[in-house]
Amino acid sequence: MVNVKKGDFIEIQYTGKIKLGNKVFDTSDEKIAKTNKIHNPGIKYGSIIVCIGEKNVLKGLDKDLDGKEIGKDYEVNISTVDAFGPKIPKLMKTVPMSLFRKQNMNPYPGLQINAEGRIGTVRSVNGGRIILDFNHPLAGRELIYTYKIIKKIEDVKAKVDSLMDFTISMFGRDNFKTKVEENILKISAKMLLPEPVQKIFGDKVEELIPEIKKIEFSVEKPK
Repeated sequence: MVNVKKGDFIEIQYTGKIKLGNKVFDTSDEKIAKTNKIHNPGIKYGSIIVCIGEKNVLKGLDKDLDGKEIGKDYEVNISTVDAFGPKIPKLMKTVPMSLFRKQNMNPYPGLQINAEGRIGTVRSVNGGRIILDFNHPLAGRELIYTYKIIKKIEDVKAKVDSLMDFTISMFGRDNFKTKVEENILKISAKMLLPEPVQKIFGDKVEELIPEIKKIEFSVEKPK
């Protein structure tokens, strides 16, 4: 029996459901996504590598991973606090229908819109008033996750790549290539990574991947 702990890198498969109604909203399994009509062609399906304790997955799921056995099927109930939080009343806004008409939009309950960089969901349409909800769509919901830990990751480069996926993805993961040679991590990039980001990433590598003794950043020359 092999159990995993905080700080371990693991490969995991999972499926998340809304407890009320048992509706699937998240999964790493493409077949399950298609069966439940939530398939997104822009998503790469399959098991993922995460580091336990780093909140690479939902808080409640991350907490439950600690101490679990590799290869065993698990199910965990996740409270609203450890999921997407409770509903916050002040994030419910009433706006006039005229705002939608100016954008040539016909609002209906369930419609999601982008308003000043925030995603809002239309909750009701009543005459000339629209109620917009800027809470997370799953705020206030209890969730259920089923999951299996496939294996513990020992390969250093696989650990590095997982850490990069969750720390620099906002810069475009495809812009970076990694190579590990004799405990030196070499990162070549199409762009210069800001020094504060390099430091944050370097500190995480030092904390979670002690096999790496040095990091070298370089910028690729335009062809």
